[in-house]
Amino acid sequence: MKVAVVILNWNGKSLLQKFLPSVVAFSKEATIYVADNASSDNSIKYVSENFPTVKIIQNSVNGGYAKGYNDALKTLSEDIFVLLNSDVEVTENWLQPIVSQFESNPSIVAAQPKILDYKNKAYFEYAGAAGGFIDKYAYPYCRGRIFNTLEKDSGQYNDTATIFWASGACLFVRSAAFWNAGGLDEDYFAHQEEIDLCWRLNSKGGKVVYIGASKVYHVGGATLDAINPKKTFYNFRNSLLNLLKNVKGSEVILTILVRFILDGVAGIQFLLKGKPKHCMAIVKAHFSFYGLLPKFIKKRREYASNFEYFETKSIVYQYFIKKRRNFEKH
Repeated sequence: MKVAVVILNWNGKSLLQKFLPSVVAFSKEATIYVADNASSDNSIKYVSENFPTVKIIQNSVNGGYAKGYNDALKTLSEDIFVLLNSDVEVTENWLQPIVSQFESNPSIVAAQPKILDYKNKAYFEYAGAAGGFIDKYAYPYCRGRIFNTLEKDSGQYNDTATIFWASGACLFVRSAAFWNAGGLDEDYFAHQEEIDLCWRLNSKGGKVVYIGASKVYHVGGATLDAINPKKTFYNFRNSLLNLLKNVKGSEVILTILVRFILDGVAGIQFLLKGKPKHCMAIVKAHFSFYGLLPKFIKKRREYASNFEYFETKSIVYQYFIKKRRNFEKH
């Protein structure tokens, strides 16, 4: 199978200098692309001068993660797309275990490797860890990461496992399945659009997997740091959009109403911690959600399904009330 490793870049010369060498060194069986989101620095000049084997895709605007990748991938014909963040260090033989799974199992439509923390390599990294899930209120969590609690990698997830969503930090996806599902939803701009994509892939009967034999290290927050209220805004708004767009039936109304209450509690916690900008980001996220209601009600007519997307438990209750911090205990 032909593989395209596609790195989305926006003014990321320093990240490309640091992490592109590992991708070039350990991805001989793939074609490597840097898709540039209308950068104003000289990052593309740096790539063309120092990595002649890397192909450049020049997007006309900075449309964020979703539009940036949609625009770039339209030009490609490979069988597998690997959407790789610019702040990821890959390791030797990172592609082969996952590509082999795609080749031997046609039902697999998306996958991710083990994602460890570049700054603390013994621990899993926030954005994906050992594969993603969401609870009944669409709060995401991972094997190896529940909210801000990160597990140490002791080999407990050296397996291959079916998951609900694969991390956008290092997302393998069949090109045919990607386009059949409609690609990434550009209304999300950034954050949780991979969860929405995987939701649609699942609802169409595809299988999303985690493959622990492949390993990468992710910095996380290099493009948008965790302390940035914009990240809070996108995460809260887009998880609400995930519910509205993908959950079929009238029960979604009650689910979203409960989310409103839980998000309000989260806002109060931000205030008590002296983070008023993050509290305001949640408020803005909800108003943005209201503004997108008409558009996403139309989308749910096409995409909402009866696919069982969650376990019956609330991860909020399990984590904050029952104090269960590790995935294996859920």
